[in-house]
Amino acid sequence: MSAKFVSWEEAVSWLISQPDKQDLVRDCYYDASVTEAAQRYWKSPEWQTVKAILPSSFGKALDLGAGRGIASYALSKDGWDVLAVEPDPSNLVGAGAIEHLAQSEALPIQIMKEFGEKINCESASFDLVFARQVLHHAHNLHQLCKEVYRLLKPGGSFIAVRDHVVSSQVDLPVFWNIHPLHHLYGGENAFKETEYLSAMREAGFEIKRIIRSFDSIINYAPYTDESLKEALKARLAKLPVLSHMSGILNSRWVFELTLKWLSYIDRRPGRLYSFVCIKPAN
Repeated sequence: MSAKFVSWEEAVSWLISQPDKQDLVRDCYYDASVTEAAQRYWKSPEWQTVKAILPSSFGKALDLGAGRGIASYALSKDGWDVLAVEPDPSNLVGAGAIEHLAQSEALPIQIMKEFGEKINCESASFDLVFARQVLHHAHNLHQLCKEVYRLLKPGGSFIAVRDHVVSSQVDLPVFWNIHPLHHLYGGENAFKETEYLSAMREAGFEIKRIIRSFDSIINYAPYTDESLKEALKARLAKLPVLSHMSGILNSRWVFELTLKWLSYIDRRPGRLYSFVCIKPAN
């Protein structure tokens, strides 16, 4: 397949066709059945942890950059009135997949085929804007955050999860080189933490929480706590000086302290962060 460049749908189709990439396909929720993918996501530890930071009362939610609709499905199943905003019409990775999912599961998910920087909805229409793996794709990050702010009701929540972060611009080529699909479709991006925060604050948001790479399963999924612990123990076991200490990670407080330390030192290009913001009530 030519690398300069194909569509996102074609890139994902290529990924799905690779026998040695099937674990990644599953981890990215590109199951052959979008319904099975959405159900898996809804039941996943990632979504269960996301639910804990969503507003406690249900209302109108906008799923920004909804992709094939797995978060729209989860929000709808949990009681939210959902508008999925997704510009790509694709039946595999875009609005077509969401339409199929909503119809097959009889869910009242509305769909709007627009980019996030300008959405044809009235101001103060939503109680929640949720964005999974979206902000780093923004054509204009500051404009996107301003549009989200406009659409939220006072007191509403903006929750953006699993966005790629770099420490400096020189990290971007490194991130692009390791990303499994960027060489095909050329659409990956990442911002510095300060750039995300600046765009959110400039829009008017109050930032309630920054969730760094190892602070939560929201970011380190598809690892679970147990599989991540085992992976860390395996790495320690390969270090002659520390190999005898791997068992200490079985202690819950040591494991949690280790994750906080890893978040603090993590400088991997493209590491994942999440953000919880509020539009002030007045």
